[in-house]
Amino acid sequence: MCGLAGLMATGAAPDLAAVERMGAVLAHRGPDGDGMYVRDDVAMAHRRLAIIDIAGGAQPLFDANGVALIANGEIYNYIELKRGLSGVDYATASDCEPPLHYYGKLGAGFAAALRGMYAIAIHDPVRAQLVLVRDPFGIKPLYYAQGAFGLAFASEPKALLAAGFAQRAVAPETRNELLQLQFTTGAETIFPDIRRVLPGETLVASHGRIIDRVRRAALPDAAPAEWSEDEAMARLDRALRDSVAVHQRSDVPYGMFLSGGIDSSVLLALMAELNERPVVAYTAGLTGEVHDERAHARTVARRLGATHIEVEVDADDFWRLLPAIAAAVDDPAADYAIVPTFKLAREAAKDLKVVLTGEGGDELFAGYGRYRSVLRPWWRGGRVMRPRGIFDGLGVLRIDTAGWRDGIVEAETAAAVGNRTRLQVAQAVDGIDWLPNDLLIKLDRCLMAHGLEGRTPFLDPAVAEVAFRLSDRLKIWRGKGKYLLRRWLEARVSEAEPFARKRGFTVPVAEWISAAGHKIGPLVARQPAIAEIARAKEVKALFRSSSKRAGLAAWTLLFYAVWHRCHIDGRAPSGDTFDMLSD
Repeated sequence: MCGLAGLMATGAAPDLAAVERMGAVLAHRGPDGDGMYVRDDVAMAHRRLAIIDIAGGAQPLFDANGVALIANGEIYNYIELKRGLSGVDYATASDCEPPLHYYGKLGAGFAAALRGMYAIAIHDPVRAQLVLVRDPFGIKPLYYAQGAFGLAFASEPKALLAAGFAQRAVAPETRNELLQLQFTTGAETIFPDIRRVLPGETLVASHGRIIDRVRRAALPDAAPAEWSEDEAMARLDRALRDSVAVHQRSDVPYGMFLSGGIDSSVLLALMAELNERPVVAYTAGLTGEVHDERAHARTVARRLGATHIEVEVDADDFWRLLPAIAAAVDDPAADYAIVPTFKLAREAAKDLKVVLTGEGGDELFAGYGRYRSVLRPWWRGGRVMRPRGIFDGLGVLRIDTAGWRDGIVEAETAAAVGNRTRLQVAQAVDGIDWLPNDLLIKLDRCLMAHGLEGRTPFLDPAVAEVAFRLSDRLKIWRGKGKYLLRRWLEARVSEAEPFARKRGFTVPVAEWISAAGHKIGPLVARQPAIAEIARAKEVKALFRSSSKRAGLAAWTLLFYAVWHRCHIDGRAPSGDTFDMLSD
């Protein structure tokens, strides 16, 4: 895992100082080394987190024609890629060198051969072009800005802001999405001048301007396969084993995050089988009136012989860590799970450089309750996904947020392709925006803030090809999602009780906020960014309320207020949340 940045200038030499500033801002993503590249109208910076080929994998990487590559990510099939391309004299053992040579063979379409998570930049001085590529699931981030200066790109928006390639301002429509959804959709970010390279997208630029773009889908558009349950189970078992095996390719120690749920228990079961040494598993434990998964995770870890490390997260952590978290999550995702994820990553990074996590399991195997609702007719309580915004009906906002669901509608249209079932369409909608722009942003920023790499074995082409094409009945059975995955786990780790009724992972932010509502509410209400969009009296009342819905809205405003202080006002995180909002 690494950080990358660069500039293709228009009609001039690239601003090397600006590119160096971007590289410096991204130092947390790659504490093990840095590299610079300057040729013609292109300059690129790389920060390295060394995972494979520790001694020889520094970047940029070059081929015989002078083509240069920098990358953020891991190419899990790099061994197979090397075997598939004869006559190449590899200079390193790095997993990122095969993509360079596949570009030489296939051109800008080289990423079709890759299996992994990645954001890649290639400068081809012969063709005078820059190629930017992002993996199909959007596991690794990549952003760009265009202007008179040309085309600038970076792993995080804060690098583009620091270098002056984008203004510190808020796009109102995207802000409204954030308030109502907790994440934002599409290519536009909350910064008016910064766009995302979309998941699976390849951009080709020349002379500082984008001249071509193509996109590769992460999920098949075919209808469910007509597999029997036994055949589907066999296919699933092969795909899971294969994915976890390649996701463990590493020259440094690795472990995993264990929540106690289905997905992470499946990962631990496979890792325990594939490793000779005990797997190191980290679990977050939450204090407050909330379900704590530590006891269940402890049982699963003991059964599988894992070294289990529990990390407690309490209200003090919430108030103390939030400024640093908001500073890390520059592309804002107001997902309250960022709090335990951030602290868990901080603790794991003390001993490891890589962890496997369960992101993607709910989306691919239909684990969310909203999928079951989509399948019901309207007269049985069925409804579209995300029909109501967080602030709808609360009377708190002074602004009109009409249109906040436009991005979701666009995703629904894009997902309804081929012969997909209603369930597949709902899953694909989440794959278009919720997964990359909430869950994966949270994972990337919280882990990379501590120089820790997160790997997601469920978000793998081999797993997706099986999981997404399961019939609806093998995903949802008797009101429970992830049916086949539960069956797989039950056969191997019955102690995980995969068919038992479980409570979802919840962080008690509403409880923590309401307990300090008399103090934090007025601080939030008087922030200029909040006063612009909300009524002060209603904001203060919101923070004193003990209702779950009010707590979610209060959390969203609190996160936005602290985020705005960091990324628009330009204040470095210091002190706790109260300090951050006090002056």
